Amino acid sequence: MSTVNTRSEPSLFPSEELPPVLAPVPTPVEAASPAEASAEAPGADRTPRARRGSRLAGAVAAAAATSGDAASAGGEAPAEKPARKPARSAKSPAGTGSARAPSTLSGEALPAHRVSVVVPMYNEVENAAPMVDAVQAALADYPFPWELIVVDDGSTDGTGRALAAHAKAVGPHVRVLELARNFKQTAAMQAGIDAARGDVIVTMDGDLQNDPRDIPRMVARLLDEDLDLVAGWRQRRQDGFILRRLPSMIANRLIRKVSGLDFQDLGCSLKVFRGDVLRQIRLYGEMHRFIPAWLATVTSPSRMAEEPVNHYARQAGVSKYGISRTFRVIVDLLAVHFFLRFGSRPGHFFGGLGLGVGSLGLLMLAYLAGVKLLGGSIGTRPLLSLGFFLLLGGLQLLTTGVLAELLMRVYFGGDHARPYRLRGAEAPGPDTGWHG
Repeated sequence: MSTVNTRSEPSLFPSEELPPVLAPVPTPVEAASPAEASAEAPGADRTPRARRGSRLAGAVAAAAATSGDAASAGGEAPAEKPARKPARSAKSPAGTGSARAPSTLSGEALPAHRVSVVVPMYNEVENAAPMVDAVQAALADYPFPWELIVVDDGSTDGTGRALAAHAKAVGPHVRVLELARNFKQTAAMQAGIDAARGDVIVTMDGDLQNDPRDIPRMVARLLDEDLDLVAGWRQRRQDGFILRRLPSMIANRLIRKVSGLDFQDLGCSLKVFRGDVLRQIRLYGEMHRFIPAWLATVTSPSRMAEEPVNHYARQAGVSKYGISRTFRVIVDLLAVHFFLRFGSRPGHFFGGLGLGVGSLGLLMLAYLAGVKLLGGSIGTRPLLSLGFFLLLGGLQLLTTGVLAELLMRVYFGGDHARPYRLRGAEAPGPDTGWHG
C-alpha cells in the first residue's frame, strides 16, 4: 500500500473553538514582525508546522511595512490600526467538536502564486450568499491573488440567481458558472476546474460544513513541502453515524484497499491541488470521490498529504448524500480498478482475457482433433461446440482490446469529452477578475 504523508498531530492553529463560519470575522490588523512576535511570545511554538504556517502573513507584514514607508516618505504618517482582540472560545455550529482559531502569523513569504477556489452547489439557496461571504472573510487578507468559482449544478430552487446577485455585490473575483441542467457533482467540479486559472486549485463543498479558514494553512503546506495534493481530514466529523459516517468508513476502507492509497478521509471535499497536476486528469461519472486515486496516475503518492481540518454540522438545506452511495462506490471502484491498471492500455486487459479464453478453446479443439484422427466420433460431443465458441470469444476479446485502444485515444483526446455543457458564459482574461 502506498504511503501518504499524513499528519495527525494538532494543527498549526491553537485548539480553541471559533464562532460559526457564518459569524462576523474581526477586522484585519497589521501583522507583527518576527522579532516582535518572538519578544511578545517567548514561549511561542517554533515547530516546523508553526514556521511553515507563518509564511502566509509574512507577505502581509512586508506589504504593510512597505505601505508605511511609502506614506512616511510622502510626509503622511500611516494610520494606526487597532489591535486585534484575542479570539473567544465558542461552540462550533454543530454544538460539538472543535474549530481552531488562527494564531498570529509572521515569517518569510510563500512563493508567488494565484489561488482558485472551486465550489459546486446544487439546491443550496439558503447557503449561497453565506458561503460566498465565508470564503470572502477567510481570504480577504490573503497576500496573493485569488478567485472564487461557484458552479450552480442546474439548481431548481433559485441557487443560481442568488449566487449571481451576491457575486455582483462582492466583486469580479467571484464568478458563477451555471450548468444547463443537473450534471451531478463530479461534472460540476470538473467545470469549475476547467474554468480555474490559479496555480493552486482548492475544492470544497458549498453546504458550509467545510471551513474556508483552513485554506491558507493547507495552501502553505502544499507550497512549502512541494506537494501536489493536500487533502482535508475531518478528524472530528459532525455528521450522523448511520447515514453519513458509517457509509463513509466503509467507502474509505474499500477505496484504500483497491487504490493502495493510505488516506483516512477520501470523502472530504476540502482539498488543495497543484493546478498543473490536477489539470492532467479528467473527472467523469461520480469519480470525484477518487480524485487522489486518479492523481496517483500522474504523480507519486509521496507527494500527497492529509491535513486535519474543521468540520461543522449542516445548518441549512438538505444533504445530498446517504447510505445508498456505498453501493455506487462499489460499482465505481470496479471502474477505478480498471482505469488505474489498464486506463492507458485497455488492450492488455481485453487481450489477456482473449488469449486465455481463446487458448482454452483451442486446446479443446486440438484434443477433439486428436480423437477424430484416432477414429473416434466427435460430431455429437458438447465439447466441440464449447471449444468453438471459446475460440471465437477469444478472438472477439482481442479485437475489442484493439478497438478500446483506439476509442480511448480518440474520445479522451478531444474537446467533446467534457461531461458538461455551459450556458453562454464568457471566461475573463488571464489578468482580470482577481482579488488583490
